Amino acid sequence: MLPLSAAKDKAKILAEALPYIRRFHGKTIVIKYGGNAMIEENLKTGFARDVVLLKLVGMNPVIVHGGGPQIDDMLKRVGKQGEFIQGMRVTDAETMDVVEMVLGGLVNKNIVSLINSQGGQAVGLTGKDGAFIRAKKLLMADNQKAGEWLNIGQVGEIESIDPSLIALLDTKNFIPVIAPIGVGEDGESYNINADVVAGKLAEILQAEKLILLSNIPGVLDKEGNLLTGLTAQRVDELFVDGTISGGMLPKIASALDAVKKGVKSCHIIDGRAEHALLLEILTDQGVGTLIKES
Repeated sequence: MLPLSAAKDKAKILAEALPYIRRFHGKTIVIKYGGNAMIEENLKTGFARDVVLLKLVGMNPVIVHGGGPQIDDMLKRVGKQGEFIQGMRVTDAETMDVVEMVLGGLVNKNIVSLINSQGGQAVGLTGKDGAFIRAKKLLMADNQKAGEWLNIGQVGEIESIDPSLIALLDTKNFIPVIAPIGVGEDGESYNINADVVAGKLAEILQAEKLILLSNIPGVLDKEGNLLTGLTAQRVDELFVDGTISGGMLPKIASALDAVKKGVKSCHIIDGRAEHALLLEILTDQGVGTLIKES
């Protein structure tokens, strides 16, 4: 039996969650799953339990996952070295085969199995299923040479997302787990940044929240301090002064775009903290960085 003080603490936590469960019942929450939360066993299990709990209390979680470390490991096995330009993975035809195998196969199915083992009903997809993520080749502006463009291979930008497949799964109480691979007009596969897919999907689904699990506490200033509440205008300023740079660029850019186009809020949280997802959604304090339109 729990000591009375510990029992009261647990009861307080449960009571604190109630208004959030009521507020977000029936709402869509898009979660980008990546970083250490995808690698460490206790964090993986905790994430799966959190997602199942959100579904059981009436929310509609939609998972978009990355898999950068797993792709890098597989590339090394086949004798290739991963290459990045301005935070985006260079993806030649051979690398694209590895991306599809790792993201669409290994990683996606592992996440599905993990959620199902915790009592959920997850379904794994790539954007090629039902062609629900249409993409075209991304030409990226060269930051070093004005007016020039970089060819980074089969990296795609999203042309459109058809939400009907996700909506159908939601109505049947399934949890969609999406690998960020799109399809072009000619059937060609495109590797798309998972943060970009999560942001665009949140926009199309008019999600209540976009949550990005990362390996950092949130957005940090130049002194390493956590910035908690940010408006869209403030984020734009952080881009200009160089506070947000490198691999954080696509992550924050997609978050910013999502809140400007109707997503109620975006949260960048530390996936290394156990149950970070529940702490963000169901407690008064929350964790990480909150971004809102105003």
